[in-house]
Amino acid sequence: MNLNKILKKVGLLALGLTLTACASGSETASPEAIQAKGKLVVATSPDYAPFEFQTLIDGKNQVVGADISLAQDIADELGVDLEVSAMSFDNVLTSLSSGKADLALAGLSKTPEREEVVTFSDSYYENGRVLLVRSEDKAALKSLDNFKGKKIAAQKGTLEEQLVKEQLISSEVISLQAMGEAINELVTGKVDAVAIDQAVATGYTSQNDKLAISDAELKTQETIGTAVAMQKGNEELEAVVNKVIAKVKKDGSYAKYLEEASTYTVVE
Repeated sequence: MNLNKILKKVGLLALGLTLTACASGSETASPEAIQAKGKLVVATSPDYAPFEFQTLIDGKNQVVGADISLAQDIADELGVDLEVSAMSFDNVLTSLSSGKADLALAGLSKTPEREEVVTFSDSYYENGRVLLVRSEDKAALKSLDNFKGKKIAAQKGTLEEQLVKEQLISSEVISLQAMGEAINELVTGKVDAVAIDQAVATGYTSQNDKLAISDAELKTQETIGTAVAMQKGNEELEAVVNKVIAKVKKDGSYAKYLEEASTYTVVE
């Protein structure tokens, strides 16, 4: 589905709006409850292109991206409107337990630690984790050993932050709230690298020839993929989400959503 079409169909929230309450207390967001209120509230952190990010459409900041297109597909399957609630990444999962969101789509890695507190859908995307560096430093930073004593930025609460702490113990980890902030720290020379998803890194290097992806990759478990999160034990909603994911993977829709997202200009 074209992102412009999505935006005309539903009013996606611009970044900066306050969280929108979608349920009283921590009631389970079952498909029936979502249909009764007529909308699916999805929590995201829109600073992670091409998955979710801000762009200007008709002069207004809008949240778009491949995950937002997937969220629209899920809302369509439920027969309700889509409402996107923008927040910092480290608040995305807590919004589920507090009942402020029905689903979380934010490039979330399906890790065993997170599965203890939320239910994840089937994975809809798999990719590696890399280290983004300045182009001038790529030759010197080609293995993990080369990063000893270096400053590595990562977004707070992400798998990348965890991997850096585990695999680059001789480096200094700089944990930041937003990915845009981490990239800025790299460009200005305040850090030596940014731990980041490969697809996101590719997006940055395509827009800025001063950035490059290091040949040194962070190791991840093969079972870790990107998935949709919901309240723990919400099997009914999980079944609906998995049905949609199976469809978009089979017909190639999610891959198209990623391609489509690359045509938009990111607004930091």
